[in-house]
Amino acid sequence: MRKPKKEIQLTSYDELLGINEAEQNSFNQVVEVSLNELYPFKNHPFHVNDDEKMDETVESIKNYGILNPALVRPRPEGGYELIAGHRRKRGCELAGKSKMPVLIRNYTDDEAVIVMVDSNIQRENLLPSEKAYAYKMKMDAVKHQSIKDENAASVDSADLVGQAAGDSGRTVQRYIRLTCLIPELLKLLDEGKINFTVGVSLTYLSETEQIWVKDCIVSGASSVTGSMATKLKQYSGEGKLTELAVQLILNEKKTETGKVTLTEKKIRKYFPKEYNREQIEQVIYELLDNWKKSQ
Repeated sequence: MRKPKKEIQLTSYDELLGINEAEQNSFNQVVEVSLNELYPFKNHPFHVNDDEKMDETVESIKNYGILNPALVRPRPEGGYELIAGHRRKRGCELAGKSKMPVLIRNYTDDEAVIVMVDSNIQRENLLPSEKAYAYKMKMDAVKHQSIKDENAASVDSADLVGQAAGDSGRTVQRYIRLTCLIPELLKLLDEGKINFTVGVSLTYLSETEQIWVKDCIVSGASSVTGSMATKLKQYSGEGKLTELAVQLILNEKKTETGKVTLTEKKIRKYFPKEYNREQIEQVIYELLDNWKKSQ
């Protein structure tokens, strides 16, 4: 008889990890720990930048201290691994602090990954690469913890992974695909030089084919549109994509449509300042009519 699938509830970290009230009382002790004893989470996918927001964090720490303790777990080698609080630790360093308050918990690897991702995934202005690797880490952790039968669909895990950020399973799967991009293309995606949909299409190309695409883009001679990415994916799937084919596809000339755009800034210099848009358009149409009649 097939065992039913066990559902993972992520409504709270304590429920997820099966921590009862007695265990919480023993774990929920905030202690001051030296910054030298705090180590970053292994393969932490979220960037810690010395930017304007970090300046605000530093100023807050100087004025009020750390209002929300970092979350850590003990390391077998000594010290503690940060689960949540990497930016707070950096803020403490820049503020000249030597210690910071932390909450110590004995999470397993999978538990720590889930909590680490969920505590960061709702941050504003995350880069595509950050979400991609965060979702991949959480997907692996959720799969390790879940009990599936042979009919369990992977989309169930994807939906579960995206809950904290309000993303659908389909969106999660598309982000995870971005981890198949070579680093150079993923960097171009983070910089906005290729869009998300194009990036997902390019993940279906081999590493060598992606290098050809990257070379065309960084040369400054090419950009990748959605239709170009679709064609690259199709040719790759058919085994027809060569370096020359990539160059030809990415350098396709757009057909002229005869569309003419007149900017208001350039046109206004020919008219009195008191003329509104409607008056300007009327004069232009009259001039065009007269020109057409003279032809």
